[in-house]
Amino acid sequence: MKPRKVGIEAGRRIAVRAQLLDGSATDVLSTVRRLGFLQLDPISTVAPPQHLVLWSRLGPFDRTELDRLLWKERKLVEWDAFLWPSEDLPLLKARMRRRDRPLDRRLIAYLKENASYRRYVLRELERRGPLLSREIDDHEPSGREAHRWWGERKMGLMLGVLNARGEVAVVGRRGRQRLWDLAERWYPETETIRWAEAKRILEENRFRSLGVKLERGTLVAHPEAVDGPVGKRVTFLSPFDRLVHDRNRAETLWGFYYRLEMYVPKAKREYGYYVLPILRGERVIGRIEPLHDRKTGELRVLGTWWEDGVRPVSLAAPLRRLARFLGARLEQA
Repeated sequence: MKPRKVGIEAGRRIAVRAQLLDGSATDVLSTVRRLGFLQLDPISTVAPPQHLVLWSRLGPFDRTELDRLLWKERKLVEWDAFLWPSEDLPLLKARMRRRDRPLDRRLIAYLKENASYRRYVLRELERRGPLLSREIDDHEPSGREAHRWWGERKMGLMLGVLNARGEVAVVGRRGRQRLWDLAERWYPETETIRWAEAKRILEENRFRSLGVKLERGTLVAHPEAVDGPVGKRVTFLSPFDRLVHDRNRAETLWGFYYRLEMYVPKAKREYGYYVLPILRGERVIGRIEPLHDRKTGELRVLGTWWEDGVRPVSLAAPLRRLARFLGARLEQA
């Protein structure tokens, strides 16, 4: 079977169904496997994006389930600021080994230029790991150097590079802090796959999870994509949700122009700091700006905006679900 061209209406239904936003999601693990991955991000104005993406599909789920799958059962793995199904490790290891991109060459060059620092970090983890970054003393010969991303310490940079190249792994968390250890002690042995083959499989998996992609201005559905009716379920989407992550595809499917405005000066924002798309059935009908105030324990709505031509609908039910998931009180307007 080959990919097939589809129209906008069918493309919308296929995209929503493929991403399990039609109410068909049943549990955390099968949802992550279907989506392919969950993106991590430190911004949690409402909730961490990996939690919000799952909530959009499952409703109020047990967040400890995600930790159990990661750190106890190891059915998920954290790598490169994403959570992946563990069965994808052969593909991820192929990506870790790749050398064809300028970024890969820069990372390899960094490790060569800082060979003694690399050896020091690996020895410390071998001897004392798992460790938080702050539990590893500075490498005295390397000193400190101010930087906008990792501060004066270079430890975060070195661990990040070693993680990208598959030498160290994230093996747990204490609060928001990552626990590091040698990758060989955390990742199981897997088959070796060449990058060209791994890339093909990853791209195929991504296409399948999206259901439909935009190819030279044409909507093309995956051969396994299933069209069908979508109920009028209302939910909110994370800014990192794959349904709207490809901004060009989102504009083509829904005429929906979306950008995250947290880095836009307040006076220049069109909407708000952390605005979530509103999905009803197979249509993106607006956007909402909820705020989870952890000090007061309240969930407040700072603003709601409807797309042109959309008749406003009640958002009471999804807001109640979100408040229950967060353990917050819903502020009444």
